[in-house]
Amino acid sequence: MSELMVDLAYSAVLFNSKTAAEEVITLENEVNSMNYQIKMESLVAARSYEDAEKLTALLEIAEATETMANAAKDLADLVLTGFKPHPVFKRVMEESDKSIVRVTVDESSELANSTLGDLLLVNRTGMRVISIRRGSSWIYGPDKNTMLLANDSLILKGTDEGADLLEKLAAGACSLDDIPDELEDED
Repeated sequence: MSELMVDLAYSAVLFNSKTAAEEVITLENEVNSMNYQIKMESLVAARSYEDAEKLTALLEIAEATETMANAAKDLADLVLTGFKPHPVFKRVMEESDKSIVRVTVDESSELANSTLGDLLLVNRTGMRVISIRRGSSWIYGPDKNTMLLANDSLILKGTDEGADLLEKLAAGACSLDDIPDELEDED
């Protein structure tokens, strides 16, 4: 969940999406709640000094996860307060080895009405769908059974080549059969 939050937070800043930023805030509240539960259950489970020692690693992981969630929330807060990132931010994101892109599935696209498992986008394009906006709701961490529909907005992470290809696929400008073999074989 914290990885998804970081991806969504960067997407919120990159695309100036208040909706994505609000979702980061919602997820951060869930992480805080889960962290509290972990602390409570650890206290109940620790019946001796040795038990407490064993549970320390779990508590450290929970704390690190909460720190990541808080950092993602800080990025989301920038978007919600109307802060405009410096142009260098976009350049840095463009030069990173991973691209985060947003595409909308056109009804003419073969992505529409197909599951992620059937499409094998990660294998074929190097792009992983990290979230889907459908109407006013979000689907986080979609799995192989998640069906893509026309007008879904996808947030994806992957390679620059894959990002270009996904934009064309989503627009219906090309099909999965048009993917060069060398791109498919990279993963």
